[in-house]
Amino acid sequence: MTKIVSNKRFIQALTDYPVDRPPFWFMRQAGRYLPEYRQIRSKVGDFLELCYTPEAAAEVTLQPIRRYGMDAAILFADILLIPDALGQKLEYREGEGPVLDPIRDGAAVAALTLDKIDDRLAPVYETVERVAGALPEETALIGFAGSPWTVATYMVEGHATKEFQEPRLWALRDPQGFSALIDVLTEATIHYLGRQIEAGAHAVQLFDSWAGVLSDDQFSRWCTGPTRTIVGRLKRRFPDVPVIGFPRGAGVKTADYAAATGVDCVGLDTSMPPRWAARSLQGTVAVQGNLDPLAVVAGGRAMEGQAREILKALSYGPFVFNLGHGIVPQTPPEHVAALSDLLRNWQGE
Repeated sequence: MTKIVSNKRFIQALTDYPVDRPPFWFMRQAGRYLPEYRQIRSKVGDFLELCYTPEAAAEVTLQPIRRYGMDAAILFADILLIPDALGQKLEYREGEGPVLDPIRDGAAVAALTLDKIDDRLAPVYETVERVAGALPEETALIGFAGSPWTVATYMVEGHATKEFQEPRLWALRDPQGFSALIDVLTEATIHYLGRQIEAGAHAVQLFDSWAGVLSDDQFSRWCTGPTRTIVGRLKRRFPDVPVIGFPRGAGVKTADYAAATGVDCVGLDTSMPPRWAARSLQGTVAVQGNLDPLAVVAGGRAMEGQAREILKALSYGPFVFNLGHGIVPQTPPEHVAALSDLLRNWQGE
């Protein structure tokens, strides 16, 4: 049977189909650095309300595509919508970020419920449908979720920290009890991403933003293992939909992660050497990354020099250009425009 080739450059690159240039998109490409985003946010107010208002969420998803013409849009949502949908109290406080009622024992895990998550997440699926119907034909739509470990860190700690001591201690002292939480999150994530794909997402990404705090054995159990389950189940239902994994901070463990999980592409954080990725990863998996977001704030020669070095290292294998983490709020929009122009016109050096 002849495989159907997507007409979207982003999907072609993820499936190792030859492309005329590397596709690009940027993590947090919809956000506070854009004046049009700030205008929408000021009207809607609460961050969660914005995530759950399909018309507004679709609009901010589309804003950077209109401005810069990236090869992919990413759904505007948040990785903590799953615990919210499972019944954990969540709010976003100005200057603090997410605040949740901490989950610290089996009784709290048992109180989470999977059977009503679609009631809460239905607006997100509507957002996906709206965006998929409004994008240019050549532009892909990326759905996403947080990976179980990263989502669990917030659920157990109750807020963002640097060390995440509470979830790490629970996982070490009571792995069976902690596993019950990871299992709930794994099932919820499979369902959530599946519904996004059904609604029109062309690819999905798993953000494991705090994978780097885990030791080797803990990384294998709480990061690689659940990701393998999610990817395997999604691939059985949607074999042609690429899955990107982003185990931020994983370092050299990224190679084992890629081999063990079955992801189609791995995201590289800013610390990863592109030439190492070319040697160690690109023979078996696509890579995505990894310009320093602060280089985009700086702009000019600093940004262009780093971007060109990444392109020269990775453009000869399956590759999507991105940042090593998300665009920061102080980024000048004109610097994003200059970077987009460089990438759009790249013909190799």
